Amino acid sequence: QVQLVESGGGLVQAGKSLRLSCAASGTFFSINRMGWYRQAPGKQRELVALITSDSRTNYADFVKGRFTISRDNVKNTVYLEMNSLKPEDTAVYYCSANVRLRGWSLASDDYWGQGTQVTVSS
Repeated sequence: QVQLVESGGGLVQAGKSLRLSCAASGTFFSINRMGWYRQAPGKQRELVALITSDSRTNYADFVKGRFTISRDNVKNTVYLEMNSLKPEDTAVYYCSANVRLRGWSLASDDYWGQGTQVTVSS
């Protein structure tokens, strides 16, 4: 089983920064893609940023130039550095990981964290 635990959310003023972390634990062979998603009240969950195992990144247009995703493959941790935060960034942020459980199989599963609240005041 694989567990993802997020941390780093909170209340911050517009224009400030926050850094989210998500650590994966459990029994698995390797982690492929990791990512951050968010869900605001009354809205669908949306992609924020993705990072591959070799650190190629992809961002939603609404965070380009403000957010940076990175990962530490030794610590099995993904980070989201959020700068120039806006009130519309207020949401629950979820970590996701595509995990290869066994070395003898390429099969993988997606796992999600429990979410961390980010609130940006104007």
